[in-house]
Amino acid sequence: MAITYEPIATTTLGSAQATVTFSSIPSTYTDLILVSIATTSVGGRDYNLRFNSDTGSNYSFTVLAGNGSSASSSRGTNTGSTGLYIVAGTSTSTPGVVISNIMNYSNTTTYKTVIQRGNEPGGEVSSGVAVWRSTSAINTIAVTASTGSGNWNSGSMFTLYGIKAA
Repeated sequence: MAITYEPIATTTLGSAQATVTFSSIPSTYTDLILVSIATTSVGGRDYNLRFNSDTGSNYSFTVLAGNGSSASSSRGTNTGSTGLYIVAGTSTSTPGVVISNIMNYSNTTTYKTVIQRGNEPGGEVSSGVAVWRSTSAINTIAVTASTGSGNWNSGSMFTLYGIKAA
């Protein structure tokens, strides 16, 4: 059986830091999958992706979330990062899991779409979609915790996979 997911890079934090960056991403895959198992220093829910260091207002997102007793939605347009309101550890000790599917990342004729889903055991589940309005191939991904002062805690793990062409 052919392997579809190929690990590109894994980062496990030895100390807290605000941003995890994957750079020099090869353009040899059709799609990317970013899997994060992380907690944050401020227990926040923000999970932000920034592509190719683009800080312009080129991102938009929509997110749905629920915790078993209530539901919510969030939306942002023309933001400086995808800023997805996806659970990334709503406490400082319980890890949240976020899976980001980044489609057609190396295509230079289309905008880039991201579908994310996240969950925290005993907490919230969420799903979102975002678009980066750029036709540039993605070669760098920066993942930041909680807009502002938040950090990813030591022990947080991030793995980037490439999806091979069929």
